[in-house]
Amino acid sequence: MSFLTIGHRGVMGVEPENTLRSFVRAERDGLDVIELDLHLSKDGALVVMHDAEVDRTTDGTGPIAEKTLAELRELDAGRGERVPVFEEVLDAVAAPLQAEIKDVAAARTLAGVIRARDLIRRVEVLSFHDEALAEVAVLVPGVRTALVADRRQADVVPRALAVGAGALVLNIRHLTQDTVERAHAEGLRVTGWVVNTQDDLRLARALGLDGVTTDRPEIRSAGRSTA
Repeated sequence: MSFLTIGHRGVMGVEPENTLRSFVRAERDGLDVIELDLHLSKDGALVVMHDAEVDRTTDGTGPIAEKTLAELRELDAGRGERVPVFEEVLDAVAAPLQAEIKDVAAARTLAGVIRARDLIRRVEVLSFHDEALAEVAVLVPGVRTALVADRRQADVVPRALAVGAGALVLNIRHLTQDTVERAHAEGLRVTGWVVNTQDDLRLARALGLDGVTTDRPEIRSAGRSTA
């Protein structure tokens, strides 16, 4: 498999994160895969946002889970963009997607969309939560999943294997060669986040990663040149 460049929340280094504008820009700039984050609104919509609260990325305040989709639609998510739902992203871009479950409760809803729209080949499900990955795997047999981890990485290989994940998505600043080698020995792919500089990219290559998640669209061409 070729070295993948994955657009982090679209291309959040140049566009408002997790907005349709950001996802369309990521596809236009040629990122191989687009990563996004999912929470459930109060009325059960699959809302695309990273934080559990709207405060950082919109002009509103409060938890997503306490707002209806209609209330979320009233917020400005940056440059006039509205908070999208997952189904809108599916229609706005054709690129492969990594859908990260930030809220375990969203697993069942996401599984329903994947089944209904036959997205097994297009969507890979990511989560920090082992139980969310395990649930999705049961609900959608054959779906691709990946375990995400930040500082706690010593046990990620057996954890991924236990829930049937095919990949690890790890913070590159806490990633070791040993972890990569153990993962590859078990047939797991490994990508690193967040890679935004040439030094980060050189480290990713030295570690033997299968790809990187980046905020910057120019990392795609840089990644090709360091192959």
